[in-house]
Amino acid sequence: MPIESGSCASARQAKQKRKSHSLSIRRTNSSEQDRAGLQRDMLEGQDSKLPSSVRNTLLELFGQIEREFENLYIENLELRREIDTLNERLAAEGQTIDGAELSKGQLKTKASHSTSQLSQKLKTTYKASTSKIVSSFKTTTSRAICQLVKEYVGHRDGIWDVSVAKTQPVVLGTASADHTALLWSIETGKCLVKYVGHVGSVNSIKFHPAEQVALTASGDQTAHIWRYIVQLPTPQPTADCSQVSGEDDFEFSDKDEPDGDGDGSSDCPTIRAPLTSLKSHQGVVIAADWLVGGKQAVTASWDRTANLYDVETSELVHSLTGHDQELTHCCTHPTQRLVVTSSRDTTFRLWDFRDPSIHSVNVFQGHTDTVTSAVFTVGDNVVSGSDDRTVKVWDLKNMRSPIATIRTDSAVNRINVCVGQRIIALPHDNRQVRLFDMSGVRLARLPRSNRQGHRRMVCCSAWSEDHPICNLFTCGFDRQAIGWNINIPALLQEK
Repeated sequence: MPIESGSCASARQAKQKRKSHSLSIRRTNSSEQDRAGLQRDMLEGQDSKLPSSVRNTLLELFGQIEREFENLYIENLELRREIDTLNERLAAEGQTIDGAELSKGQLKTKASHSTSQLSQKLKTTYKASTSKIVSSFKTTTSRAICQLVKEYVGHRDGIWDVSVAKTQPVVLGTASADHTALLWSIETGKCLVKYVGHVGSVNSIKFHPAEQVALTASGDQTAHIWRYIVQLPTPQPTADCSQVSGEDDFEFSDKDEPDGDGDGSSDCPTIRAPLTSLKSHQGVVIAADWLVGGKQAVTASWDRTANLYDVETSELVHSLTGHDQELTHCCTHPTQRLVVTSSRDTTFRLWDFRDPSIHSVNVFQGHTDTVTSAVFTVGDNVVSGSDDRTVKVWDLKNMRSPIATIRTDSAVNRINVCVGQRIIALPHDNRQVRLFDMSGVRLARLPRSNRQGHRRMVCCSAWSEDHPICNLFTCGFDRQAIGWNINIPALLQEK
């Protein structure tokens, strides 16, 4: 007879052991089933107040649960049998593994080790990312001190635009959807002059660079030039309503808005007719501005054009066409004959009138939504804001890409740049006003807590660099303008 090899003998032993083990499982199952049947018979024989249908359903459910446990028990026995078989194989090599250690010890150690490595990696990444966010908040809150100085209340509807006079006496101008433009004393907050010449919403106001003359644009498809004469009242001591800039928000309701019935402009002098009316647009005139020298003015309209006028004759000099959708804003360079217009077509255009024989235009494409405004800064830079929640700083010598991009959490309305300190004021749809430098570093957020700040969308901002009390003004749909004092540390200004 042939002699069996060691592997065949071990295989036969394992087979016999498996047969005897399966027989023991069947015996166990049969005995447990018999026991369960006896228990069921006993339960059925007992008196119960439950209906027979409910009892049968419960017995069936308990039977299913019992069968599930039986299957788990059988699987457990099979797993332990495999562990024993593995131990037999390893015993020949001089190694043994205890089943309990394999199932609870080593596997748990490996799992916990890999889990701890993953959790540690996640913690490290999370700390690294959040520490940058937290550190940025910590550094920005101390970069500037913002104090609310004065509130200017008197309009009966939202205020679209705010501007500061460039000549003495320095007054504040506001343009409102209530069809009026008001001039204010910055120190006292008293209304000095009311202009009521428009029959539509007044969307923009700009002061002449050398005379007491204002330029307003309106939804009545015209722009008006009107002269004002004001005498500033004697400043009265007021209670200090300053607030250091912070990050805590306070939710306002419409009940907190200034009451339009308490009109502080009802007793001020009224101007009813303009010196000149500029009438060449076929749609809403959304903005207007003076060219350097004040002899010409430019207007931007929803009819997709911008017009250049001669102020003395009211004649149309040039019609600037090229935008594909409605214009949203226009701005002129303070020292050169340059105009920038922004549009809902996601672009803004630079128009050059320095050479009378050549009127060149450059198109800037960098936003993905409506460009709400574009303004000039010192040197050859333009800053644009958009509904795509970004603000971009551009170099006129390189129009391919912006030199800085500021990303925000809300649409950006009409921005304004403090030329001397190179600070950008960003008014938002979400009632916030944030300050950034030209490189995109956040400096501060104006207070909007303790019932201070704007209660609705902030539409516009304007800097007044030389005024000793207020150097920033904002306006919004809460029918008020606010004067702020922004204190930037000297070290930051040097940078």
